[in-house]
Amino acid sequence: MIRTQIQLPDEVYARAKRVCEAREIPLAELARRGIEYILSVYATDSDTDREWHPPMPRKLGWKGLSDAEIKAEAQRTHLDGTLSRKRKG
Repeated sequence: MIRTQIQLPDEVYARAKRVCEAREIPLAELARRGIEYILSVYATDSDTDREWHPPMPRKLGWKGLSDAEIKAEAQRTHLDGTLSRKRKG
């Protein structure tokens, strides 16, 4: 087992100590459990060899429009909407 030192902001340390007292565990055990949890969520053995990339955004669509229609709608100005309504009516 490796022995190490960490620095914590005062408020984080105080909150951690309260959790330790409530659970009747030492601060070192809380830190170990926290680090193990973070590693289980964010890192796996197979991921350590690959470079991390953010996840791709989901295509949720907008009002049933295609990507091209969304782009056109986003680039439309207030005047464009006014002009197109005047032409139609």
